[in-house]
Amino acid sequence: NGKKVSREFSCDQFLLEALREMGCKSVKRGCETSACGLCTVWVDETPVLSCTTLAVRVDGKRVTTLEGLQDEARVIGGYLADEGGEQCGFCSPGLIMNILSMEKAFPQLNPSEAEIRHYLEGNLCRCSGYESHIRAVTNYFVSKRAERDAGKEETK
Repeated sequence: NGKKVSREFSCDQFLLEALREMGCKSVKRGCETSACGLCTVWVDETPVLSCTTLAVRVDGKRVTTLEGLQDEARVIGGYLADEGGEQCGFCSPGLIMNILSMEKAFPQLNPSEAEIRHYLEGNLCRCSGYESHIRAVTNYFVSKRAERDAGKEETK
């Protein structure tokens, strides 16, 4: 999250445990088998599942949790809430981390519904039928494209 940290970890400690010990409570413990997406963090800006990543594997790498992306998370959280996708909120941190990484994966900010579904398929939610998540992500990208296009118009 933008801070240089030096710590020792046991060789069998998972990144999820290490991050939670360091106060990163957005990193949730769900399945512990890489199946639910609750524990998603970025390692060098790539989403990884921290419940099955050894902490020692991130030595010298940049780790980002939702705590380091609060402004961006608030925006996406608003879209999720508007579409009813923010029910209990337990899955939201991992989901939001993946939505934010989609901006890098789709620089044109125009993923299809199939691409959105594929990208988010590892995020389990017990409350919703995912349709609200798809609508929220679609609306988010529509807004991001409009923002980008408005910026292009201003520079002309």
